[in-house]
Amino acid sequence: MESCKEASTRMPSSCYMDADVARKRVDQTKYRGLIGSLLYLTTSRPDIMFVVCLCARYQANPKESHLKAAKRILKYLKGTTNVGQWYPSYSHIHLIGYSDSDFAWCKLDQKSTSGTCHHLGSSLILWHSKKQACVALSTTKAKYIATGSCCAKILWLKQQLADFGLKISKVPLLCDNTSAINLTKNQIQHSRTKHVEIRHHFIRDHVNNGDCEMKFIETKLQHADIFTKPLQKDRFFFLRNELDILDSQNLS
Repeated sequence: MESCKEASTRMPSSCYMDADVARKRVDQTKYRGLIGSLLYLTTSRPDIMFVVCLCARYQANPKESHLKAAKRILKYLKGTTNVGQWYPSYSHIHLIGYSDSDFAWCKLDQKSTSGTCHHLGSSLILWHSKKQACVALSTTKAKYIATGSCCAKILWLKQQLADFGLKISKVPLLCDNTSAINLTKNQIQHSRTKHVEIRHHFIRDHVNNGDCEMKFIETKLQHADIFTKPLQKDRFFFLRNELDILDSQNLS
């Protein structure tokens, strides 16, 4: 791969990966080693988080299409060696969370993918991309499950900051689905939400206790979108800049 061509994005926007049982199987040890190295790199390159986690789902039986997708990540990294996470020194101390999900994107089991990220001031400090454990019957449930995951991480971050003497209340949790936001505030069971398991409703208590505050954000400004699905080139570059994943050559 040292002489490979460079790629401008981490994956094609039309990419849909599945088990691909008809294709030839590749060396499992080699594939796992590649995925392991890329997972290590996600600690400093959040922009590849989604596609690396997507490729990691097929480590048990990797096929040629999966290896091709993993090699595409290497091509993208080769063309972005100067790109990295930027942490300014003049940021104010305030915590904010972004929560998003796709809806039934996985073709194997129709499960959705949750994506969350958290900013301390203007600095990205925590990010997450994971396939949900259950099948969501609606976009609202998929988003609601993602907000619960985001809330859990906010509680952990608040405890960490409290150890440094920083007390923060009503942390903004930004979601682009009004139905999911209303579900955290409305205690009345509705026929359309009875299928939502009780364990996902813990976020209601923390909203009522003032630990976090649900707020609406337009989809085009939703930072967590980069952790949930393939994106068009322009959209991907916009969100990458919003997360302060910048090219060092362009910094003055």
